[in-house]
Amino acid sequence: MAERTPLELPAQVMCGVLAGPLFVSAFTAIGASRPGYDWQRHAVSSLAVGRRGWLQRVNFILAGMLYTYAARGLGRCPRQSVGPRAVPALIAGVGMGLIGSGVFVTDPVAGFPPVTPGEDGSDDAGLARTAPTREGKLHNICAIPIFAGIPVAGLASAAAAGRRRDYRWASYSAGSSLVMAGSFMLFGRAFGGVPRLAGRGGIFQRVSIASGFGWLTALSLRAQSSLCRR
Repeated sequence: MAERTPLELPAQVMCGVLAGPLFVSAFTAIGASRPGYDWQRHAVSSLAVGRRGWLQRVNFILAGMLYTYAARGLGRCPRQSVGPRAVPALIAGVGMGLIGSGVFVTDPVAGFPPVTPGEDGSDDAGLARTAPTREGKLHNICAIPIFAGIPVAGLASAAAAGRRRDYRWASYSAGSSLVMAGSFMLFGRAFGGVPRLAGRGGIFQRVSIASGFGWLTALSLRAQSSLCRR
């Protein structure tokens, strides 16, 4: 007799399928509506700054809640489809990191949004505000479980799949992890002032997000398929 799957389990896993596409679609639409925002140059987090920044903050938090909920379901799925139990734990960390990214707003980066002069009208007043704030530092800390956690989860899943001789999934998982980590490093260097990469930081970050969040969607679909066979 086939084992019955609790009704809430497929719904939890489906949250992992939807979270990435909804998050990317939302910040793409938000960026298109912000005057002066250049997706090739500016970071996604910059959309959370300013009067209309609440839209991106909500986007961060909703995506984080979906991934946190999905992690609960993935933790109850067959290990053959998800990988070691560390993988759902890392995905829960991704969810918490996204929520924290919405709670703690980044500092202005790469000139967006533009910093207005100080009340005294001096141009140097704006420069004084470029020093990292505590909230900005907390935002950067929240990015660690996202941009480090997903590649680690992908490599862990790849290693487990390799031991089962599921080389197709192992190759995809490892490749996604390396692309996400590598493009994130390029993103950091672009915003760090490397001349050859200047003006392309937004592109590198979006490649990193697409590869990592795309892998999370694929993993959730894989887990969902395993539930249908139970």
